[in-house]
Amino acid sequence: MKKLKNSELNRKNVAAFKESKKTPIIVILDNIRSLNNIGSVFRTSDAFLIEKIYLCGITAKPPHKDIHKTALGATDSVDWRYVEDTLELIKDLQQQGVKTIAIEQADKSVMLQDFTPKKNTKYAIIMGNEVQGVRQEVVSKADYVVEIPQYGTKHSLNISVTTGVVLWDLFKKIVL
Repeated sequence: MKKLKNSELNRKNVAAFKESKKTPIIVILDNIRSLNNIGSVFRTSDAFLIEKIYLCGITAKPPHKDIHKTALGATDSVDWRYVEDTLELIKDLQQQGVKTIAIEQADKSVMLQDFTPKKNTKYAIIMGNEVQGVRQEVVSKADYVVEIPQYGTKHSLNISVTTGVVLWDLFKKIVL
């Protein structure tokens, strides 16, 4: 086996990415504090052709050097928008037929491996604050609550890791 060079990867340029058919998934970042986490979510969203990222509440917006450091240019390829009020955004998306999924541990959550996305449906995953998680009022308004099973001593994963796990799982179920 030979490791591939960047020139051998046949990656899209930004213009080709913008023209590509997107995965019908939106990412909502609600009150994310870490600029590195924000950048990582942009980069992962680029990898899976995610339709859009919404940055809400205290979540920082590009351009910012610390976001750029981990996004590696994905802030140019992935469509994004800042919306202050996450609850209003969720209401607007639901009125457009988008199904919202809070990624959180809750009493009636569905384990990620058991969640089956419906065909011809657009989804928005809601990622919460690094310490507090997804706020209760946001969980209450979501159409679904999905949880990643965890078997160790910790009760959470880093938000950028969680986003990657969830996006890969949904991408497999929707696209592949």
